[in-house]
Amino acid sequence: MKVLIVSDTHGRDNNLLKTIERVSPIDLLIHLGDYEGREEYIKLIAPCNFELVSGNNDFFNGLPKDKIIQIGKYTVMLTHGHRYGVTYSTSNIIETARRNKADIVMFGHTHVPLIDLSDSVWTINPGSLALPRQHGRVPTFIIMDIDSGGDAHFTLNYYKES
Repeated sequence: MKVLIVSDTHGRDNNLLKTIERVSPIDLLIHLGDYEGREEYIKLIAPCNFELVSGNNDFFNGLPKDKIIQIGKYTVMLTHGHRYGVTYSTSNIIETARRNKADIVMFGHTHVPLIDLSDSVWTINPGSLALPRQHGRVPTFIIMDIDSGGDAHFTLNYYKES
């Protein structure tokens, strides 16, 4: 199973569309918020099932701020992260994921990618496809692969113009 994880596109859809085209086929698209009213567009371009949560810039769309899903053998908490103070620390979001019995928590908001598999709850942040803030400021996304044994593998990818 191949999962594309993105966040913080802020209505700038070109990088998202090109990323979907480049990495397809995918089995699931996860957008962790701040798509700024573009949820219908995401639904149109998604070549597979998708999951969306609302971010701090997604107003009045009726979509949940947090969601618990199953991906293979993993219970995954999806959230944008702004309500958990992720700009300063991941401790609050990890504790919330534990309370929800999640193996993995995926969030955005910081625009800085993170793959941390060192805790009992894995923390995954794909960064931003539109407005990256990490050193070098190259847009990023994450691919989650579930291998034939059911184990998850995460790869940070850098978006490059072609």
